[in-house]
Amino acid sequence: MNSPGNSSQKVPVLRHPPAPADSLLWEPSERWVRGMKGDVTVVDSRRPVLVWEPGRPVPLYAFPRDDVRTDLLRETEKSAGRPHAGTTLFYDLDIGGETIAGAAWTYPGEELGSYISFEWFGREVLDHWYEEDEEIFVHPRDPHKRVDALPSSRHVQVEIDGTVVADTRAPVLLFETGLPVRYYLPREDVSLDLFTPSDLTTRCPYKGVATDYWSWPGEGVPPNIAWSYPDPLSAVGVIKDRVAFFNEAVDITVDGERLERPVTEFIKPRE
Repeated sequence: MNSPGNSSQKVPVLRHPPAPADSLLWEPSERWVRGMKGDVTVVDSRRPVLVWEPGRPVPLYAFPRDDVRTDLLRETEKSAGRPHAGTTLFYDLDIGGETIAGAAWTYPGEELGSYISFEWFGREVLDHWYEEDEEIFVHPRDPHKRVDALPSSRHVQVEIDGTVVADTRAPVLLFETGLPVRYYLPREDVSLDLFTPSDLTTRCPYKGVATDYWSWPGEGVPPNIAWSYPDPLSAVGVIKDRVAFFNEAVDITVDGERLERPVTEFIKPRE
């Protein structure tokens, strides 16, 4: 009898591959999605599709024409933003006396040719987007991505240029697919008096709005190195008012082991 670890059947073992870089992927969604400009509902759909463009790590929504205020759209051949996977048909949005150039587009091909998509990431042409009754920011949530915030008893220390700025045995570890683990620490275990408050505000579709940022006063450290969510989305409510640091630019030690600094799009390594 073969043991579980020594099966005679040869099964290939592959690490989960990324999506093909030259493919446009899509799938239906059952979420109720609305987009608003001011007090005007421009999109109201219970049958959107999610679309992943080549080279783009986050999805966009596309909506059946019947679910879009097409009376507010004007066809144009010009894009006001980045190209969209072979698209040649764009729309300006005319609303309230304002014209937003290249606000929407239709993808080529039979599967998506009857759908309309709107700019989100980097150029939000509508003021508010909702999935069901919860407002979301930046881009649609990816159903294949998880964000788990787990309370822990690990011993976490944070150092900047040799100075210990945080020390706790009660962190919350936030695991987000494709990103380094973020350690959210109790404020009382962080020496915030060593930092300078910042007025930066950022938004995340999975965590909400971060309005509390801090910068390290020393040289060679990127600004806004630490942040907090005073009112996070309910799914990660346990991180409320806790402080996290960019692992990419500080030294984090967990249970006595110094972590290697990751390299991400958020913080470039020092030269």
